[in-house]
Amino acid sequence: MLSQCDLMGFVPITNADRARAFYVDTLKLQFISNDQFALVVRANGNDIRCTHVGTFTPAPYTICGWKVTDINTTASELIAAGVVFEKYPFVEDPSGIWTAPGGARIGWFKDPEGNILSISQHP
Repeated sequence: MLSQCDLMGFVPITNADRARAFYVDTLKLQFISNDQFALVVRANGNDIRCTHVGTFTPAPYTICGWKVTDINTTASELIAAGVVFEKYPFVEDPSGIWTAPGGARIGWFKDPEGNILSISQHP
């Protein structure tokens, strides 16, 4: 039923200016709009509503991620833009990129609100 519909993601934020600087200026997502309800950005045709909320506790897991074709290049570009990758204990690679048993490679980083985001390259 929904397989032919566009997907829209939701990310909680408390500060629209800070979120816009990160999602638009740092991650280079397309700015769509900002109103009293949400800052909306677009990634490859998919909207992400950065929803204005009061205080919240970020989830301890990934809430949004991007599939990339070359994780090393993408990670290098993000690092150059100021993104800091998380260094989890189970990740042995000093770059912070984890190789899953199935061969996927994943790197995690946080937005200014503490939401965990990721990039991943799949075999």
